[in-house]
Amino acid sequence: LVGMNGAGKSTFFKALMGFVRPSTGKIRLNGLRVNQAQKDQTVAYVPQNEGIDYAFPVSVWDVVMMGRYGAMNIFRIPRESDRRAVVHALERVDLLDLRGRPIGSLSGGQRKRAFLARAIAQRASVLLLDEPFAALDVMTIKMLQEIIVNLQVEEKITCLVTDHQAKSILKITDSAMILNNGKIVAQDSPSNLIKDSGAIKSYFGDNFKIN
Repeated sequence: LVGMNGAGKSTFFKALMGFVRPSTGKIRLNGLRVNQAQKDQTVAYVPQNEGIDYAFPVSVWDVVMMGRYGAMNIFRIPRESDRRAVVHALERVDLLDLRGRPIGSLSGGQRKRAFLARAIAQRASVLLLDEPFAALDVMTIKMLQEIIVNLQVEEKITCLVTDHQAKSILKITDSAMILNNGKIVAQDSPSNLIKDSGAIKSYFGDNFKIN
């Protein structure tokens, strides 16, 4: 999902999570209503801002284990299956060696990977990533892109990714949607959208870059 700030990308994700209600229409995730999909842990969400106090002494392991809370009992005592899920998620994002580090001691790119690991640990079939490449260097973006592609190909997870720069998304997706003021401007394969970049640019002006 591509669009400038205020295009409606984050609002769309919040609707998929049940945080806001659509004014018209209905939402289904794998055929389930939003509330049922949440109960079944069908969808995991990585927002732009996590709202975590990085001065609080919580480890990377503890942050990723939060992704398992929905599968635990009320006492939140991890089972062996929960620990395996966390190890798997940390291995996926190459942070297993840093599992004991305080989350606040990580770099911005490492934190992004830690929160992605938390979502992976949930073992959802749909993963929502809201501007995961924002404020990251080129090497970290490339690493995250590779992780996202592997999740789709190897684990068959449906990944929905938003960004305000099309080039970050078109490399990792087989379908793209461009939003403007809450409306769909275009929806097609990345190659076709690139071919139509002139028409799309007319909606956004010179600041919109597609390749």
